[in-house]
Amino acid sequence: MAIVELNDASRSGVAKLISSSHGKLMDLEDVLPWHHGIDRAKGLPKPVDQCWLAGTPYMDRLTSAQLHELLWLETARDISMFITLEQTLPPLYINYINRDGEAMSPDVYEYMMIFSKEEIVHTLMFKRFMALGDLPLFKAPDGLFELLTQQLPGMRPEIGIACTLIIEWVAELAAMHASQQPGIEPMVQQLFYAHHVEEARHIAFGRWVTESYLERAPADQAGMLRAVVRGLMARLVPQFTYNPEIADHVDYAFPVARDDELRIAEVRDSAANQALNAVRFAPLYNWLKKLEIA
Repeated sequence: MAIVELNDASRSGVAKLISSSHGKLMDLEDVLPWHHGIDRAKGLPKPVDQCWLAGTPYMDRLTSAQLHELLWLETARDISMFITLEQTLPPLYINYINRDGEAMSPDVYEYMMIFSKEEIVHTLMFKRFMALGDLPLFKAPDGLFELLTQQLPGMRPEIGIACTLIIEWVAELAAMHASQQPGIEPMVQQLFYAHHVEEARHIAFGRWVTESYLERAPADQAGMLRAVVRGLMARLVPQFTYNPEIADHVDYAFPVARDDELRIAEVRDSAANQALNAVRFAPLYNWLKKLEIA
């Protein structure tokens, strides 16, 4: 079976992605008005009702100042997720190109190179934003770094592309759902929107590769991709809904201790978080159902 083989519709789409990417390059110096700075005290980075603790009794235990800081820390974790993915993805894709590039079509080869270049610039943008806002960098969620750096490099490119798609899509849907609402701090809005312009192309590529692969792959190989993605989703969405590391970044007794598994599960399974996930991740959930992955 060919490596990263696309159907006709997807091949046409990738040609358009390549053209758009070459015509709209992100310039790190101009992508945001860095000279404006970030005054965390003057704005919220996300709506209060999208706080991880919203709808639970633990949020009522926070002062207004603690809640304000918590929203910024949650945003720092979200940006940290992007950094983890986007600085590990180029080595993963270049590994596939070095190993399987001769078996790839020229358009797939070119877009994977473009994809990698854009992720490097995204990483620099996010790192600069974190430094400007004096925000802490969170560790990668449990198992994510190992997946990207140790497990996926040995698998078929289509499985690696599908997994990076899932991680990017979860983070992107959450970031845009939270940041593009009235009243959100302007630099946060601009950061995530600037990222979205290129990330939407990455997501389209990942979808087309995954769909084309599942159309052509033998049943056992298609089953392997579905199993890997199911396992990733089972770990990723709970980690994204609530990350216990948050307790390490505050100077007060956080209402949900890092090792309190019962309370952590209670927050992740709260009606508020389940309802939020159903709305913000609806495009991803619907796509997974269509492909019989979830």
